[in-house]
Amino acid sequence: MASIVVRDLDDSVKAALVAQATAHGRSMEAEVRLILGRATAAVRSQNIGLALRDVARRSGGVDLEIAERTDEAGVVDLS
Repeated sequence: MASIVVRDLDDSVKAALVAQATAHGRSMEAEVRLILGRATAAVRSQNIGLALRDVARRSGGVDLEIAERTDEAGVVDLS
């Protein structure tokens, strides 16, 4: 397992993490591992197209027509 060090973390952030961990019955390290694990899982499962769509919806939407593609993918010779 890897370890990380977070420098210059604001004292209020650490205090909030300690309080949250205590409320959940975990150590601060366990709480941070859980938070980072959830964030990583969310990033891994995020589809960039869906993420962009969601951002557009939250900002009022985008009126954009996307033409259907009729071309075929080409092959690139890298030799």
